[in-house]
Amino acid sequence: MERRGVSEVAVPPVELKDQEPPAIVESGEHPQSENHEETPGSVAPSASCQLPGPFSSLDSSIETLKKKAQELIENINESRQKDHALMTNFRDSLKMKVSDLTEKLEERMYQVYSHHSKIIQERLQEFTQKMAKINHLEMELKQVCQTVETVYKDLCVQSEVPTCEEQNYKDGEC
Repeated sequence: MERRGVSEVAVPPVELKDQEPPAIVESGEHPQSENHEETPGSVAPSASCQLPGPFSSLDSSIETLKKKAQELIENINESRQKDHALMTNFRDSLKMKVSDLTEKLEERMYQVYSHHSKIIQERLQEFTQKMAKINHLEMELKQVCQTVETVYKDLCVQSEVPTCEEQNYKDGEC
């Protein structure tokens, strides 16, 4: 079974043969069993699936090792499942924290946007008022220019037309 990269180790049961191959002696012959006779009350090797003599302890050692290996594998699988659950909880917790922080950041951004919008609005209002004042001053300046131009024209016309005194002086009356 595999869950998001976590795999469980399965060990197939090992079948041991009832008999070990006979050992080879230096001469190349197979040694003969010293005791071919069955003692009363003993069980034949094929009936108990255990070999007589030193092989019986080997058989029990192998069984013990198989059990320990299976226990280790089960412990490893349990540990992996715990690790997977821990990582899942960590991921979920992290997602929630990131989501909360994102919401707080978004809220803070909107507060900053609102504050900046108020400042921009105030400055735009000030700018509009100053532009209106500039337009008013421009109109006054145009009126002053027109007045100065009219006065200048009047002065120029008057300087070209001789006054009564100038007329009388030219005529020799003075």
